[in-house]
Amino acid sequence: MCGIFAYLNYNVNRERRYILEVLFNGLRRLEYRGYDSSGISIDSSSFKTPAVSGSNSNSNVAPPPLVFRKEGKIESLVKSVYQEVAETELNLEEPFAIHAGIAHTRWATHGEPAPRNSHPQSSGAGNDFLVVHNGIITNYEVLKETLVRHGFTFESDTDTEVIPKLAKFVFDKANEEGDQSVIFSQVVLEVMRHLEGAYALIFKSRHYPNELIACKRGSPLLLGVKDLEDEGSIGASFNDAKFLSNNQQPRELFFASDANALVEHTKKVLVIEDGDVIHLKDGGVSIFKFDHAKGRCGGTLARPASVECALSVLEMEVEQINKGKYKHYMQKEIHEQPESLTTTMRGRLIRGGACKSKTVLLGGLKDHLKTIRRSRRIVFVGCGTSYNAALASRPIVEELSGVPVTMEVASDLVDRQGPIYREDTAVFVSQSGETADTLQALDYALENGALCVGITNTVGSALARKTHCGVHINAGCEIGVASTKASDWHCAYTSQIVVMAMLALAVGGDMISNEARREAIIDGLLDLPSKVKEVLKLDEEMKDLAELLINEQSLLVFGRGYNYATALEGALKVKEVALMHSEGILAGEMKHGPLALVDHNLPIVVIATRDACFSKQQSVIQQLHARKGRLIVMCTKGDSASVSVGGSCRVIEVPHVEDCLQPVLNVIPLQLLAYHLTVLRGHNVDQPRNLAKSVTTQ
Repeated sequence: MCGIFAYLNYNVNRERRYILEVLFNGLRRLEYRGYDSSGISIDSSSFKTPAVSGSNSNSNVAPPPLVFRKEGKIESLVKSVYQEVAETELNLEEPFAIHAGIAHTRWATHGEPAPRNSHPQSSGAGNDFLVVHNGIITNYEVLKETLVRHGFTFESDTDTEVIPKLAKFVFDKANEEGDQSVIFSQVVLEVMRHLEGAYALIFKSRHYPNELIACKRGSPLLLGVKDLEDEGSIGASFNDAKFLSNNQQPRELFFASDANALVEHTKKVLVIEDGDVIHLKDGGVSIFKFDHAKGRCGGTLARPASVECALSVLEMEVEQINKGKYKHYMQKEIHEQPESLTTTMRGRLIRGGACKSKTVLLGGLKDHLKTIRRSRRIVFVGCGTSYNAALASRPIVEELSGVPVTMEVASDLVDRQGPIYREDTAVFVSQSGETADTLQALDYALENGALCVGITNTVGSALARKTHCGVHINAGCEIGVASTKASDWHCAYTSQIVVMAMLALAVGGDMISNEARREAIIDGLLDLPSKVKEVLKLDEEMKDLAELLINEQSLLVFGRGYNYATALEGALKVKEVALMHSEGILAGEMKHGPLALVDHNLPIVVIATRDACFSKQQSVIQQLHARKGRLIVMCTKGDSASVSVGGSCRVIEVPHVEDCLQPVLNVIPLQLLAYHLTVLRGHNVDQPRNLAKSVTTQ
């Protein structure tokens, strides 16, 4: 989804070239989210704010800021900016002691990818107010009609353009009514009162030079703080004089949609909550809470009161967001899965001793396990890869807990207002913890009184904050769009399955009858990273297979039992990144329609590793072979002769693990196949067409 980045330097000289590069690099760190155009805004010249604070006289109005917008990749924007700078002879070496710049990557929702629809969006001639936006304004048409009646003209097709124009309308009206001292935060709070939908916004205005304001509702946003003379203090709150007063201390402040764009600058961050309004001015940070009920007071805009918030510390390194020795992020994430799985399990698997059984310790759940065990049912809720991972885990959760498990696609649950009861445990799965549909389903479940459990890779995300309890995946940072280890796409599947297997072990930990089964699964978990390394040795074999399939138009993947979800996920990967039509099909449904597609041209993957469904999959292979199907069979090592009818199938052999963990191994060859197909077909493997990394709009 759209990416937001902003940079404000205070009392530290930065040349215009340096400021541009900080903004460009911030956007590069957000590329993985998916985008089709980008833009930035910087000041046209250095402007020193008058000593009289809060004045809105003409002397306090800065020259119009510069806005650059471009369709296509960020490098196209970079080239365009420097070309325009050269043509206008703008001095790149000009220093700014104070400067506020904003930047944006856009994923088109309203209006085609084009410069006029890119952000920053403007209030009109003179760029009095500029806004970058992630989200969707649902009532923009009504606002647009109102603003048009008041003389505003619109240049874009976006929902965002109403926001800066509404800000100018509010500002102008306040000044017309004689309120010459209206402050920036008052304008923004009044704008927020009229907005409906989900958004993260950053405002820049020439009427409030060297200031920025950010606010959010539903879409993620972080503030980063870098004190150049004091990098040691982490735990201070913004209510301290250090943060609120203008103490002339050199400082750099950043806004970003996620931590990837901040970690190279600072590890001190504030996770901005829904309803927070963050005002950066004179090197200080003021935080206000939006209250929809508070608007105008006696004909003038109400002045908000600031609140206290505390900084957090990012637990990630710059190296985590670099490709290292790999050509692509997806390739890196696939091959780093042994390490990510080890991290996910670290400290959570208790080996026991001579007299003690092996156990699982999930600190975030321990106080709620009794409630989960008494649940009427467990409801898994997710989207895309997260849904598939939950589906793969459903059988073992049911087996060990004895509680019925149902599956819900988040958007569908909300659309049909499906029944959720107080006696239910609803488990919400999302890598980013900011997936809009999942969060809306979470709100719905909370309203209905269910115990809500979160499974996410992102500490401090909306999902982590809103749920009653949960488990962090701890799989590390993921940049590629298609989940493989723990994000919404590439890395989600494997680590999420491991977390949900541990969830099943914890919930079923009080049953003596399944103790042997639990210990076997724990042994399998401990051995899983080494088995994943073994599967990754199939890389070249999967590349060879990709070369054979490079010109194919479709691919079918059959699975059943634990591996129905693997079929769905494998097909999803091929669909997402290789842009090849692919379908994951429940093998038990083969004769109810899909068999009609089978001929000697259509490639078909059948997952037939050793589990309770193995003999049924052998029958499926026989039936497909009888119809001259072009078969690719994934089987357990040593079973090649059992699945290859007359030696006519191409066989992929993988190691054997406990049946509930087998999907972790089985999906990896399909990830590798999708990766190599994408590269061979000449597509961008890290930025699939039309897709966004973190789907924060509905």
